[in-house]
Amino acid sequence: MMKHVYHRLIATTISTLFSFMIMAGVHAQQSDRQEKIDKQVRAFLNDKKNDWRYWNVPYQDGQVLYDLIVKNSYTSALEIGTSTGHSTIWMAWAMSKTGVKVITVEVDEGRYKTAVDNIKKAGLSEYVDARLSDAHELVRELPGPFDFVFSDADKGWYTQYFKDVDPKLKVGGCYTAHNVSNTFGGAGEFVKYVQKLPNYRTTINNSSSSGISISYKKSQ
Repeated sequence: MMKHVYHRLIATTISTLFSFMIMAGVHAQQSDRQEKIDKQVRAFLNDKKNDWRYWNVPYQDGQVLYDLIVKNSYTSALEIGTSTGHSTIWMAWAMSKTGVKVITVEVDEGRYKTAVDNIKKAGLSEYVDARLSDAHELVRELPGPFDFVFSDADKGWYTQYFKDVDPKLKVGGCYTAHNVSNTFGGAGEFVKYVQKLPNYRTTINNSSSSGISISYKKSQ
């Protein structure tokens, strides 16, 4: 009887050690892969740091988006307005750490194709679902849910974009919008609207001259 119990204990111990070794190996592979991604993205962003045009966000604003996603472990992101992909790369880089994708929407075919190429060069294609579409229609149709949103398209539609996404934003999620320091073209109207909502807590990040509104959803 004791011999049988002893053999079972040995078998269990061996099985546990084997499982641990497999998990350690998988973790090491994931760590190596993430390190490779980080190295490629950093090199790409540093190389193009001063080359972004066509309404792309400044470098420091991309860092703000990255930090928000990583800090809060967000896993379902939407970007409204890809341009040529600078902010998309920052968001996708953050998403690579949780193994999910960011959906990004761009209406201009030329900018869309450039963005897809930039995302590929940064090594982040598998973390981006890029859509060539009119955000006025697509944002309303996307099922969600989302826990992070970045709006950087036509400012006159900012409030409507928010209204379309709000029901699909998770409690605890974050809705951000770019260029809110400039109150013309609808950005000011949007900020006033979201700041009055009792179920959101909104602050403005002024680390760059553009300004980013950061609205956390406290309840439905």
